[in-house]
This record gives sequence, structure tokens and C-alpha cells, in this order.
Amino acid sequence: MSVGIRHDDLRRRNRAMVISAVRRAGQPSRTEIAATTGLSHSTISAISSDLIGEGILTESKASETTSLKRGRPQIGLALNPEAAAVVTVVLSLNFLSVAVIDYSGHVIAEEQRRVDTLTMPRDELVGECVAIVRRRLEDPDLDVGSVARIAMGIQGITDSHARAMLWSPITPLTDIAFADILEKEFGIPATMENDCNMMAIALQWRDPVRYRDNFIAILLSHGIGMGLVLKGELFTGTHSSGGEFGHMIHRPGGALCRCGRRGCVEAYAGNYAIWRAAMGLSEDAEPTDVGDPEMRALAAKARLEDGAEREAYRRAGEALGYGLGSLFALIDPAPVAMVGVSAAAFDLIEPALREAIAQTAGGQHSKSISFDTEPNELPLIREGCAMRALTFVDQEIFAPGMQARTGKHVA
Repeated sequence: MSVGIRHDDLRRRNRAMVISAVRRAGQPSRTEIAATTGLSHSTISAISSDLIGEGILTESKASETTSLKRGRPQIGLALNPEAAAVVTVVLSLNFLSVAVIDYSGHVIAEEQRRVDTLTMPRDELVGECVAIVRRRLEDPDLDVGSVARIAMGIQGITDSHARAMLWSPITPLTDIAFADILEKEFGIPATMENDCNMMAIALQWRDPVRYRDNFIAILLSHGIGMGLVLKGELFTGTHSSGGEFGHMIHRPGGALCRCGRRGCVEAYAGNYAIWRAAMGLSEDAEPTDVGDPEMRALAAKARLEDGAEREAYRRAGEALGYGLGSLFALIDPAPVAMVGVSAAAFDLIEPALREAIAQTAGGQHSKSISFDTEPNELPLIREGCAMRALTFVDQEIFAPGMQARTGKHVA
């Protein structure tokens, strides 16, 4: 028995497809949207006319290359930057960043500041996050009514409902419901996301060919984290944010980790762990904050001579390799993006990493495993938060035929 599709549901689905096609392609013509979506030209013409009338899309001028072609120039469709805005907040070790992103995905305002996350009391840390968002929302050049979503990314474990930070290595504080706090304070829907998951979301948008069905984003920074995408969907688990790769056990009873346990992958591959080993400190030594300049200098020295510094990177590669090899035994090899300051030292890490993978059940096809590197995680985390928020606006606010500013259905 066939099941009919309600007209409203079909309209919403088709509008979502058109908006998504424009967001992915930038300024596609109606013909290009038809090829991408499979919708008829008449359907696309009707939907695009509605979306333009609602201020969600605009018509763009034909590009120079298009205008040189024979025939009538194709008019492109573009996202209207003024249709809505979202706010992203990124909280990492001793660092807080906020950005206002317009509907087309461009940063229109941002602010960054240093905060002592390791020692701040709860009220002060929450207060800093609220204050930095408030300053951006009080910008006289911003139409506050257009802000449809706040998305916050943080290093550590967040709940699967995208509401709270459960635990983070950047602070001894636990169970902070940042999303609820921001939502109550500003009256704007908010989410709380794991930073590595947001890196994975950003990679999907940046390179949908390489990062499509199955891939992994690994943070090589103060901590070790992972964003895991399986069959095109972000893996978030049932209770927490999902893949805590950095806290898989590499050596039972081994080096002290920032999480308080011993032998984690992070206790050998995190910045503090590499520094601890390079300086000849005990594996029992308390993890310390090591700045990016110090890590870059350490990598430079490791390249110059075969000593404790190079051995520290070898140990990091070994821990990462065994962890990845075990993972690949479960999901098969997949593209990997190494992100963060230590990704810039991947040349020092990769040989031991590949050797370790080859010794595992997941390393049977180790030569086919490919790695990309990105030395700065902040742009990826912010971009992932922005795309998470903007696609919510696309699908849940504009696709049903609702205006972000009024919340009313379009007739």
C-alpha cells in the first residue's frame, strides 16, 4: 500500500532541498539546482520565487565565465546575508572566542580573549561566556532580532542532547549546562557541542568528496579528541558526545593523564605529554599547560637532532597508531584529518604511527590510510558550530515557511 505525502511535508522537503543546494554550491543557477536535487524546473522556479519574496534568497549577477557562454546568461541564486544570523562561542584551554555569522556564512563580528579556565570559579567562567556574547549582541550594527541560534563548542565531553559540558580537561568544573544558561539569558535557542565533532562537521562542508561517508577528525593539541563520522552521520553516542579517543587506554597503569586516569592515549600524545617526555620528566608528573610557541620550538629541535624530543614524538605516534589501528579493526580504514598545533609536527609523528597501525588487525590495508593536517583548530571548530546552527535555521525555520524574525508562517 502506497503512503501519500502531505502537501505541507512535500513543500517543506522541497524548500529544504533548494536552500541546501544553494548553501553548498554558493551561487548556483536554477538549472544547476535542478541537476543537484532532481526537482523539476517549474518546482524550483516556484520555490525560489517564494524564498526570494521572503528575503531568504537573492538573485546574483551572472559570473564573468557564465556571461561569456552562448545564450541567455544564467542568473544565480544566493543566500541573503541579512535573512538571519547565528552566534558561535568556542571555549578552549585559557581561551574564549565569539563570532557573529550572517546567513551566508560570513563572519561579521568577532571577539577573542584570554581566560584562566584552569582556576576560574564556576560563576566567573559562566559570567565570562555570558558577557562576551552580550557584548556582541549589544553591537549597534547588529539586528538582534535576526539572531536565530547560539552554538557553543568546547573541548571535553558534552551530553548527547547538546545542552551541557559534562567534563573537560580545560577546567576542573563539571556539569555546566551552558546551552540552558545562554538560552535563558538571551532568549535565543542554544546548543552545546563537542569541539572535535564540530571539526568533523566543518570538514564535511569544506571537502565533501574526501570527507563524506566515513572519516575521522583528531585533535592533536592540549588534549587528544576525535570527531567520528560513519555513513555520513556524526557519531554522538547515547549519553555523551561520542568518541573519546584520547581516553582510550594505551598502556594500563601507564603515564598520568589530565583526566586523572593512567595510560590514556592522551597521556602519551597530548602536548603536555610530549613536553613531559621531551623534558625527561616522570610519567607521574602533573600535566601542565604548554603554549603553542613552545610546542613549535620543540618540534623544530626534534627535526634537528635525534634526542629526547624526537623520541617523545615517536611515543606519541605509537600511542595514536595503536589507537587508530584498534578503531580501524571495527570500522575499516577511513580518511583522517589531524588538527591542532601538533598536527604541524605530523612528519615527526607519522612514521611511528603507521608502524603501530600496521601491527594491528585494522592495519591490514595500512598503506591505503591517508592523512591530512590542519595546524589551527579554532577556524574549524567555529565553522562547524556555524554550519550546525545555520543548517538548523535552514531546515527548521525557513524550510517550513517561517520567518526567523517573526516566527510566523508565510501564507
